[in-house]
Amino acid sequence: MPEQNRTTDYDIAIIGGGINGAGIARDAAGRGYKVLLVEQDDLAAHTSSGSSKLIHGGLRYLEYYEFKLVREALNEREVLLNIAPHIIWPLQFVLPHNKKMRPAWMVRAGLWLYDHLGKRKKLPGSKAINFTKHESGKPLKSNFKKGFQYSDCWVQDARLVVLNAMDASNRGADVLTHTCCESAKEDAGVWQLHLSNKKGKVKTVSAKFLVNATGPWVVDFLDHKANLKHQRSIRLVSGGHIVVPRIFAHDMAYIFQNADNRIVFAIPYEHDYTLIGTTELEVEQCLKQSITGNEIRYLCESVNQYFNAQITEQDVVWHYTGVRPLLQDGSDEATEATREYVLDLIEEPVPYLSVFGGKITTYRSLAENALEMIDLYFGKSVTAWTANTPLPGGDFQNADFAQYLQEFCQQNLWLPKDLAWHYVRNYGTQANVICRDADTIEDLGQHFGAGLYQAEVDYLVAHEWVTTAEDLLWRRSKWGLKVTEQDQQRLEDYIKRRDN
Repeated sequence: MPEQNRTTDYDIAIIGGGINGAGIARDAAGRGYKVLLVEQDDLAAHTSSGSSKLIHGGLRYLEYYEFKLVREALNEREVLLNIAPHIIWPLQFVLPHNKKMRPAWMVRAGLWLYDHLGKRKKLPGSKAINFTKHESGKPLKSNFKKGFQYSDCWVQDARLVVLNAMDASNRGADVLTHTCCESAKEDAGVWQLHLSNKKGKVKTVSAKFLVNATGPWVVDFLDHKANLKHQRSIRLVSGGHIVVPRIFAHDMAYIFQNADNRIVFAIPYEHDYTLIGTTELEVEQCLKQSITGNEIRYLCESVNQYFNAQITEQDVVWHYTGVRPLLQDGSDEATEATREYVLDLIEEPVPYLSVFGGKITTYRSLAENALEMIDLYFGKSVTAWTANTPLPGGDFQNADFAQYLQEFCQQNLWLPKDLAWHYVRNYGTQANVICRDADTIEDLGQHFGAGLYQAEVDYLVAHEWVTTAEDLLWRRSKWGLKVTEQDQQRLEDYIKRRDN
């Protein structure tokens, strides 16, 4: 047990501002702990903004008998849908049956299990579909006659991280971005953390408990920053994604089976685009990876087997990757590696918990499991709370996005409908903060192109730790797909002036 009379700066210091670190910070702050969250770059700057942006059970993991993981993920889908209905919404997936791959009976059995393995109230179950009569068949090549439809959810991944950090901050946590933990050392029974930010300021803080939620850097942190022994290791797998102009008109997504036993998604994206991913390429370093030409060709060729409209490398308007830290389980191929996570708690010399693995869908339950372990150490007994408490902006009545959007539009008749949708879809009820001083479009201030106005920029700088144009254009929003280079430079200059 910690010494009760020792004065420390924090109860819990969390290193890593990705989804797991932010989720643990939120849960801990809501249980009354004094919390520090430290991120070396921007929130969600790496893995947590490089996902396929899905809240899903992981249909393909059933083939590897990952029933526990799939059940946990399936149970989390509707929990997250209820607490963040502005940035998470249902998405129907269409799976064309490819006779050369898995037999139809196997797919049907897998989908039945997927429907029943976890709790499901809002999301409809799976069904067989005939592409000659179903809208989803129109973009597909004529040799695909039948398929299946099932439910999962879409998420704005980077915004999910930010909203967890916001809620943690609202509940008393200190959140430091662009701050590096240079070292973590035990001193007289507490952790001493040496921190430095991008402006060169250095400080030391103390904490009773340390959480290593650094994702791909989890081993590197233990080896080089804290000099702590450990028994576990991870494998780093880079997942590449491409964005192309919209291939199909409807709002369903596709999941395609490939001859290499991998699957590829094609998902409606930001109205005018289709998101295609993902690849799996093992890498040696945690540093941000760039998609390779071979990966782009692979993704193009994968979807070209199915769609009438053919795409090439020249159609790619944006691409990104995310390095996933998978728990090392001895699998020969990255595709087969477990997506399970492990929370490794060591109590000597000073307690610290390391997060190995994990996926965005299970972040909340991961955080809840971590806090159960932390509560035991501190001798607390606190009721779990995050499953029923909306994230900032998600406090709609009945979690009904459509109803709230209608009310917001009626209250702001001067606002173009597409911009009103953008505000509510990204900020939920917090959209009122952006528009509270405006009665006309001009009242939103300087226009930075495409629909991005000063009022939104000011909100993001003031409330969401935005310090650069990149933070805003590619993580807090996806305006980066539509603004010009000149717009981006004007935005960068404006943010710098605000910062000074």
